[in-house]
Amino acid sequence: MNNKNNSLFIEFNPVTKQEWIDKANIDLKGADFNKKLVWKNLSKIDIQPFYNTDDNQEFLNNTGENSKKLINYRLISVKSGKKGNILALKAVEEGINGLIFDLRKKNIPLHKLLKNIDLNKTAVSFKLRTGEVEVAKEFISYVKKQDVLSENLRGYFDLEIIHKYVTKAKNESGKFKKVEKIIEITKDYPNFKAISISGGVYLDSGANQVQEVAYTLNSLVCFIQIFLKKEIDVQTIFDNLHFELAIGSEYFIEIGKFRAFNSLLHIIAKKYGVKDFSYTLTAKTSIWNKSVTDANTNMLRATTEAMSALLGNVDGILIDPYDKEFNKPSDFSSRIAGNIATILKEESYFGKVSNPVDGSYYIEEVSSKIAHKALELFKSIEEYGGYYLAFENGIIQQQIAEICLIKIKLISQRRLAMVGVNKYPNLMETIDTKILSNKFSKPNSKKSVLTPKRAAFEIEALRKITENLVKKTGQRPIVELTSFGNLNMRKARAAFAYDFMGVSGFDILAEKSYDTIEEAAENSAKSNSNIVVICSSDNDYIENALQFINSFRAFDSDKVLLLAGNPVDIADQLTKAGLDGFIHMKSNVINLISDVQNKIQKTLKTLKA
Repeated sequence: MNNKNNSLFIEFNPVTKQEWIDKANIDLKGADFNKKLVWKNLSKIDIQPFYNTDDNQEFLNNTGENSKKLINYRLISVKSGKKGNILALKAVEEGINGLIFDLRKKNIPLHKLLKNIDLNKTAVSFKLRTGEVEVAKEFISYVKKQDVLSENLRGYFDLEIIHKYVTKAKNESGKFKKVEKIIEITKDYPNFKAISISGGVYLDSGANQVQEVAYTLNSLVCFIQIFLKKEIDVQTIFDNLHFELAIGSEYFIEIGKFRAFNSLLHIIAKKYGVKDFSYTLTAKTSIWNKSVTDANTNMLRATTEAMSALLGNVDGILIDPYDKEFNKPSDFSSRIAGNIATILKEESYFGKVSNPVDGSYYIEEVSSKIAHKALELFKSIEEYGGYYLAFENGIIQQQIAEICLIKIKLISQRRLAMVGVNKYPNLMETIDTKILSNKFSKPNSKKSVLTPKRAAFEIEALRKITENLVKKTGQRPIVELTSFGNLNMRKARAAFAYDFMGVSGFDILAEKSYDTIEEAAENSAKSNSNIVVICSSDNDYIENALQFINSFRAFDSDKVLLLAGNPVDIADQLTKAGLDGFIHMKSNVINLISDVQNKIQKTLKTLKA
């Protein structure tokens, strides 16, 4: 700003943060500022509604840089070298510059798999399930025969040590010896990593961002201790590291998570005397927040996730196709997934400019708070005895389960919104019951393991019950919205009930308005609907709800009758008269719809008969 413009503001004092808060308190009319405007994240971080120069800012060191050589990965399940190569070349043609080969069989000929792939331009990684050392030898032998500069070879080997341990309780300690050999095999290629640690399984099992960062770093320390006993140089360990973290749906929090992880990793390295080292960080779209209902919404989720990862300074990104959770990914869904990162990088200029979030009060605050919380949790696990002991004794699983249950409760209360799941369900779509989750149950094994799952699993289980009911009876339960009284309130509550009950998979009819209570009660009781929802204002309920229920029950004693609202003063009276439940902001959608499903079983059988 030039001096001429500066003179315009000389006469005005700067507005302090307290003055803004005082103004907000006036507008809140006595409501609590912290409860109304301060967002409390599930990582137990308080996010203020605004920041200004009065806030003391803490800037983390080593948060990473916006990658100008971002690797846009595609996962390819390999059953034969020839078929895998066809899929790989197709991916490269579509703009993918990173390939992850999931080798599911032994003796896949790599010269066929990698044929015509330019390893100077395309990163190549491998998920290895068997014959790990042999694959590594064959791969490096192939690379040496190609015209590949050592610094151009990018990618990693992933033996899935952590993933198999936490999800299947497989303690494959023998794989560390294989990693040791792979480190030696790949030593001439500094940008190809031999030690892979995946932390995404924690987020996919219901953990928060702080837990994902902390436990990933705890597992790193566990790896370091094992490799040091094998007399591997600590510098070599850090230079061979590749990490994979999941990307959740909380856009700004996820940006801060990746930045905090980068910073904490350097702090740990410094403790081991390592100042300068080379590692890679890949972000993968999470399973947790994907849905099989209204699945196209997954494309929007993947886009915001990709943006937060790129702004969080990752080196690579793996975006799952939107239909991966219920279908073998099609050419279309795979292409769309690959295009997301390409468009963000090439057309939106992510990765082509300095990171635009650097210095942002909000992002810096979030990053530093996640870093502090994660460091505290990291230290507590180390003080307990380290990652292995904490997992063996169920400490990590218990901590994740606590957060997971909170998330599920918030989803069931619709306070944590999932579009197409518990908010704005697509009532026009039909769902195959085979792709819907059964109700999640704890594993029966003696040692608890983590189970990656979709957050919508309980709501999907409800939908599955409905679809099975339709198959069994030949009828889809019908919900009728019956309204009377105050126009604005009955319209608002009918809209709310429409959205709320839509989660069930029932057939929701358009609102029907009546002039009199008697007409509304009689017509809705005699209709072919299975569930009736009363929609009106609290004042109308106080005056007329009891009369409506008594009249309704005089015509039909079995039909499910609900009320949209929460008139607490007369709730007990209405329930005694024959009301089956209330639909309001605090209602648990899972519990209420489950009760409704149980109550309409007899009604549907009677109608069919």
